[in-house]
Amino acid sequence: MEGDGYSIPGNGNLIDAKILQTFQKGLGQVQNILDQNRLLIKEINQNHESKISDNLNRNVPLIRELNNNIARVADLYSGLSTSFTKEFETSSEGDSAGTIKSDGRLAGSSGEKRFRL
Repeated sequence: MEGDGYSIPGNGNLIDAKILQTFQKGLGQVQNILDQNRLLIKEINQNHESKISDNLNRNVPLIRELNNNIARVADLYSGLSTSFTKEFETSSEGDSAGTIKSDGRLAGSSGEKRFRL
């Protein structure tokens, strides 16, 4: 099916461009937060290793920010899961609108399978 549409590697099933865009956007947001967390953890570790009172006190808000970021990542993953499932359920109802083949045509009646969870 190479060239027939956007597919999940090794699967060959078409996926909606909207689903892919939503998934990529969400994963981009997650990656940004994880990058922030890496910097926070580095700073927290440096403050801890210094054993200087002011630096140790500085860790309190940094750890709060880290915890908040972890909660945001969990929320983003939950939202992605919900959105992904909802879009696939909608797609599995036979609506092929939005499924775009790589040649720019809409997929539909040519018998392609659709990816389902």
